[in-house]
Parts: sequence; C-alpha cells; structure tokens
Amino acid sequence: MAQVTLSVNGRPYVVGCEDGQEAHLTELARLFDAQVQQVSKDVGQLGETRLFLMAALLLADELSDLRGRLAGLQADHARLQSEAGSVEGRAVAALEAAARRVEKLAGA
Repeated sequence: MAQVTLSVNGRPYVVGCEDGQEAHLTELARLFDAQVQQVSKDVGQLGETRLFLMAALLLADELSDLRGRLAGLQADHARLQSEAGSVEGRAVAALEAAARRVEKLAGA
C-alpha cells in the first residue's frame, strides 16, 4: 500500500492508498483544497472541522446535482434509442414496400 502526503488548507495529511492511485488521490485532494479555500474566502476561517464540513457539503451538493443531470441524460438516451429503433423499423418497412413495387413494375 502506497502513502501520499496531501496538503489541505495548508496542512499536510499522510494518507494510504492503493499502489498506482497516488496521482488520482492527489488530484482529489487538490479539488477538495480548492473548495476549502473558496469556503474560507467566502465565510472566513471557521475552524478546520467546520471549514472541512462546509466544503464537503458543497461538494456533496454538486455531486447530487450531477447525479440528477446524469439520470436525466440516461433517460433521454434510452428514449432516443427507442425512437431510433422505431424509425429504423419504419424505414425498413418503407424500403421493403418500395422493393416490392419495383419488382412488380419490373415484372409487368
């Protein structure tokens, strides 16, 4: 298991992670630190625990919004796939009907 030192709110934190995940964890900490810095800028230093809580709640709110948007997009995608299948079926039927007419005209 790897260890990485992360900096949040100017303080170092040593955290364990799976080997190879160090860069990903560092990026997550950078995102969290940016949120902490924004909260600190907006409301001032609250004490580290409350500051971290506010930052985490804001990130959780953003995640919740994104999950809602994803669910809506997935529903739209499923609807469009269904509509595409219906359109494809109508197109096949139209082509088959046209082919029958052409064959009928060719045989006449």
